[in-house]
Amino acid sequence: MSTNALSSYLSGLRWRYVLAHAVIVAAANWAVQYVVPGTADFLTWGAFVFPFAFFVTDLCNRRHGVEMTRRVVLASFVIAVIVSFVAADPRIAIASGIAFISGQLVDAQVFNRFRKHVWWVPPSISNILASTVDSTLFWVLAFAGTDVPWVSLGLADYAIKIAMVFLVMPVYGYLVFRDRMATA
Repeated sequence: MSTNALSSYLSGLRWRYVLAHAVIVAAANWAVQYVVPGTADFLTWGAFVFPFAFFVTDLCNRRHGVEMTRRVVLASFVIAVIVSFVAADPRIAIASGIAFISGQLVDAQVFNRFRKHVWWVPPSISNILASTVDSTLFWVLAFAGTDVPWVSLGLADYAIKIAMVFLVMPVYGYLVFRDRMATA
């Protein structure tokens, strides 16, 4: 890619989404290292942080389309991996990067496929499918072969991600309808 093409690519990005992804991923990678007290070592704080990345992707997709969303996800991936190497163990950072890019691209594609349905369908379906991809890749790559009880942690993490889809949905709905009211 030439310098002009790279400059054009970067200047056209929706940077607030890129930065939101980077902050969420770094925070989740740091938080996944800490177990929620009282959960018998089967739930980490990262489970409550990362699902917001899918809603950032969905808002970008709703407002700016799937092509811009893919560009944002790719830029976010680069930044998030770099930040993750500072905030987390290298194995966690690598697993997170692979899971992030895979899950977010699934989210963008599935959301776009269901874009014309009622407002809550695209983020619901895309987040559930993307969470499945993300959780499976992350927990297997980050912890398989270690003494970390990663299967129970991964299942609890996945359950929280699915619950967060529905807990955060009213905020997503508010933002979508606020946008519609502003343009009406």
